[in-house]
Amino acid sequence: MAASVFETCHVACCANRTPNVVSWGRGGTIAFGTCNSVALYDPQERRVVAVLNGHTGRVNAVQWVHREGCAPESHLVSGGSDNRIIVWEAQNGKFVQSVEFKGHTGPVCAVDAIYVEDSKILVASTASDSTVRLWLCNEAKEAQCLHTLSFGSGFMMDVSLALLPGSRVPILACGGDNSQVHLYVQSEGQLLKAMSLQGHEDWIRGVTWASLGGELLLASCSQDCLIRVWRLCAKSGTDARTEDDHTIIKMKEDVFEVKQRVPAADESSVFAVSLETVLAGHENWVYGVHWQPPLYRGGELQQPLSLLSASMDKTMILWAPEEGSGVWVEQVRVGEVGGNTLGFYGCQMSPDGSMIAAHAFHGALHLWCRDQDKEGQWRPGVVISGHFNAVQDLSWDPEGEFIVSVGSDQTTRLFTLWRKQDAKQETWHEISRPQIHGYDMQCLAMVGRFQFVSGADEKVLRVFQAPRNFVENFANISGTSREKLLTSSDSANLPEGASTPALGLSNKAVFQGDLVPKTNGEEGQFNSKSDQYQESYFHPLIMTEPPPEDHLLQNTLWPEVQKLYGHGFEMFCLASDSARTVVASACKASKAEHAAVLLWSTATWRQLQALPCHTLTVTQMAFSPNAQLLLAVSRDRTWSLWRRDLPAPESPEPQFSLHAHTGKDTAVHSRIIWSCDWSPDSKYFVTSSRDKKVIVWGPCRFEDSGDSGPPPEIKPCSSILDVGDSATAVAFCPALCSDNSYLLAVGLESGRILLYRWSPGQEPAGGHDWSCCGQTDFSQSHSLAVKRLRWRPRTGRVGRVNNKEDGQPDGESEVEEESSWVQLASASADHSVKIFNINKLAL
Repeated sequence: MAASVFETCHVACCANRTPNVVSWGRGGTIAFGTCNSVALYDPQERRVVAVLNGHTGRVNAVQWVHREGCAPESHLVSGGSDNRIIVWEAQNGKFVQSVEFKGHTGPVCAVDAIYVEDSKILVASTASDSTVRLWLCNEAKEAQCLHTLSFGSGFMMDVSLALLPGSRVPILACGGDNSQVHLYVQSEGQLLKAMSLQGHEDWIRGVTWASLGGELLLASCSQDCLIRVWRLCAKSGTDARTEDDHTIIKMKEDVFEVKQRVPAADESSVFAVSLETVLAGHENWVYGVHWQPPLYRGGELQQPLSLLSASMDKTMILWAPEEGSGVWVEQVRVGEVGGNTLGFYGCQMSPDGSMIAAHAFHGALHLWCRDQDKEGQWRPGVVISGHFNAVQDLSWDPEGEFIVSVGSDQTTRLFTLWRKQDAKQETWHEISRPQIHGYDMQCLAMVGRFQFVSGADEKVLRVFQAPRNFVENFANISGTSREKLLTSSDSANLPEGASTPALGLSNKAVFQGDLVPKTNGEEGQFNSKSDQYQESYFHPLIMTEPPPEDHLLQNTLWPEVQKLYGHGFEMFCLASDSARTVVASACKASKAEHAAVLLWSTATWRQLQALPCHTLTVTQMAFSPNAQLLLAVSRDRTWSLWRRDLPAPESPEPQFSLHAHTGKDTAVHSRIIWSCDWSPDSKYFVTSSRDKKVIVWGPCRFEDSGDSGPPPEIKPCSSILDVGDSATAVAFCPALCSDNSYLLAVGLESGRILLYRWSPGQEPAGGHDWSCCGQTDFSQSHSLAVKRLRWRPRTGRVGRVNNKEDGQPDGESEVEEESSWVQLASASADHSVKIFNINKLAL
């Protein structure tokens, strides 16, 4: 197959929770580490354009190798917890792994790189093995470690490289836990210590050079809440030796000498370093500093004197010298007040200085854009977001217009398509965070359009319902008609929004009456103690674009409408039937008594039944599309099938009874069964296991011909498919292929996703009933186990023809072409949610 069957439509991810993990290239692309990969994000198109897989541990540091002009970069350096450093190189428009440096014995925490002599790349790295290393990568792609600096029991947090003015001699700045900035110069093949700059009173978190004409500026930031800017300039031989003139007050200069071999003679240059300014303005540790990138003005390269800093006080400050006096002052401060987040880990500035970005403790990117109309004003911009820990489960809404996912980062997130008026391409964004919890989330099930049940590492299930504010904003952003949505949900009783009490876990509904502001007369008197300490209340916002992180945290919660008690251990999996009348749930279990599946009525939220059968944790469940059968698979390597009984007049609520199950002798799987799913016609079901096997079972028939004979035996209908790796997720496509074969997606522990066609008529013995028709390539695959696969419940790509806006011309061929597309969503332990477009005609 020439073309890839998979077309990546969306990647939802966020930056790792380490300081040096984001870098904004001169070509406009933001590179950031997300789990074990590097994501390349285009802030103009608002989507991830590529994911670079190669590290086997968390990526902690990412840095573009800037060219001397402002041309787009062709090299990127990343360092990770796998103790390795990888240089990525652009080839035919794609970045591929070019060189790998091995030598550190601890996780790499910061990297920097510059070009030296022609196109050799000099890379500096620091790691938690208390060493700083200097590496050279030459044109032949050979890697060598030039120098290793050991700091004994100390750590260096950041490194920065530059070339000394007027020469090609590299200078390295390191800042760390001894509160000093160390400068090293590479001279005559040796790395010599030039000096240590004193002044900071706590750990130094960031250092960065900027080249200014014939001088260098070095900014350093520290946990003492201060930023220091140092100036390094070359001194002519006479300056250095003149006696100090005591009549002039000037900053103390530290001087060092660099010897260089030139063909004629040994020549030495003298350089002086002085403190330029100390910037005080942050109220907490300053984690990152970043100079505005150089610009071309009037044909020559200029370095704007503008410095960006990010701090744990949740703000970023843009500093610049005042015109006239030259005193450095705060120009702009952006950030958030309140909220339950921790502050910023690092900051970056776009190539033209019109946008600034920070990444926060919870992985979220925050973006501000300079307002074109108002001078000095900045406003929040739309930016990518995603889970910052493993994503455990996801589900499409019944109409296939949005995705809800839950993860070990204790959040439930909702992603949908943003139809922007003038955009060429529609992009996916997180528009709501219905649940922010105190436990790791494990599973969820949609119940109707705007209601879901979620389970976490607690014994309680929680039911959430969308508030009116969400329905209205969803209509605005996705371009759906608001009237249609409000009629589909019971709009009369919908609350406006939700807020979380200061010490609670439950989202309380906020109704229209709760939003009335207090009148001035009442302000003076507090009625009760609690009035003095107002909670972070929900404010209804009318959104026409996806909200920034602080709104997601505070204003997009869904109210919790019910808690379901009954399980004895942490929740593990959930399923709901297509009629949305029953929800099945299961928890972790090591004994048969805890492994029973519980059924709940969605009308009353009462527990209907307990279904005992398995002896260990039920790992996944699925209702058949016709809602007649419930399938459960378990850690005990068996499956059980439950059948809905005929409705009896005395009990109107649905009841299920055991229809079939495998025992020790009939179970084909020899390891834990991870996943299961139903064929769209409810005839067959599939199981996938850690033993690398995928098996289709059946047939399931529904003729109720009285009790004339036993039901047909349910046995394997397919040959055993060996997928070569633990099969952690499996899903039947709801649309059949052109030859009436079934399409299955299988997710592996390695992160790959495979597509198979299965034809029931074929003779299963020879294995000819399976044909592999596609798989994700290395760059599209997840870097860790696939946790869940879900096909979109209807054909086509979201936001295209089948949900066309009114008034658009409707071409027959276009409708037909669109129905040949299907969409697959995947959730993975690598923190990402991906959506793929797959063209059935190309299989």
